[in-house]
Amino acid sequence: MSLPAAFDWPYLALLVVLDGIALLALRRRATLLAASCLLAGVVAIPLLSGELFLRLRLLAWQVFVHLPVLLLVGAWLWRGRRWPRRLAVFAAVALWAVALDAFVVEPHALVVSRVALHDARVPRPLRIALVADLQTDAVGDYERRVLGRVMAARPDLILLAGDYVQAAAARGAAERRAFNTLLRELDFGAPLGAYAVEGNVEAHAPRWPALFAGTRVTPLPERRTLAPTPGLSLTALPLDDSFRRDLVVGPAPGYHVVLGHAPDFALGAVDAALLLAGHTHGGQVRLPLLGPVMTLSRVPRAWAAGVTVLAPDRTLVVSRGIGMERGYAPRLRFNCRPEIVIIDLAPTAGKTPSGGDQQDRGKGEHEAR
Repeated sequence: MSLPAAFDWPYLALLVVLDGIALLALRRRATLLAASCLLAGVVAIPLLSGELFLRLRLLAWQVFVHLPVLLLVGAWLWRGRRWPRRLAVFAAVALWAVALDAFVVEPHALVVSRVALHDARVPRPLRIALVADLQTDAVGDYERRVLGRVMAARPDLILLAGDYVQAAAARGAAERRAFNTLLRELDFGAPLGAYAVEGNVEAHAPRWPALFAGTRVTPLPERRTLAPTPGLSLTALPLDDSFRRDLVVGPAPGYHVVLGHAPDFALGAVDAALLLAGHTHGGQVRLPLLGPVMTLSRVPRAWAAGVTVLAPDRTLVVSRGIGMERGYAPRLRFNCRPEIVIIDLAPTAGKTPSGGDQQDRGKGEHEAR
């Protein structure tokens, strides 16, 4: 959540009024009225905006600013009631601890997740780097560090799953130039090539392949199957195809990899050994025991991040992504660190593919901020 924007002020003013009423109610021990004020703040959100991410932004103001302050003042008013006071202080501190992690720590706590797959169709040991959802609005040190870590892993093939630069119109052109410059400065690429597909952000920028002009990255705006090396086929999906649950992708020679932005295509008839996607950000907020709050995808929530073995010879890998949703959205990640996915393929005669599970991914290397 960034600093208040113009559209936040009406809601913040409403919260101040509701705070005043709630505090008066707490002082008079009218707990039900105080709770009603909290509920009113939530109910007012859809009345102020019909935009999903703006609603989430306003909710973040209530949960991480309005509610903790109200709890602490309530604890002061409840000086003669030991347990309610302690619970209120604990809840306020817990919410601020979550906010510190979600808004300050996790957004740049990069993880390198490693997946090992074995398949007799793999021509030779190969390393693939999956990079999804860089989704930056200010290209800087973090993006340089991320792309540098990709290169440091020495992949044979780099696959970029969309959503590169998400900046407002006034800054968009400058940030796209900065992204292109960064790729050229790092000489970003791999021996078997680096390939990029379209994401949701690029759908609003039809000239998105220009992001990669003069770099070693090849944009693939149309559906296309190519062979980066003998025995390995890569099919790149345009944005719309990646969201199609009825998509049909036929076989291709050797070990077949299909790359799309969204993972929804995995629900279709896709004849491939390895399906790669991003888009979901892993949910960006993952609650203990419950998993992602939302994924903006039609795949089962369990598929929204990590490795899913769809069949003995088909594996889906969905990256949690590098960046965050921008625009109106609150700038946070919780229990869902950004990641680069490194996939090591190895030929194993007589064995079917096996994929790393969520526990394997949890052992990824963590990058210090």
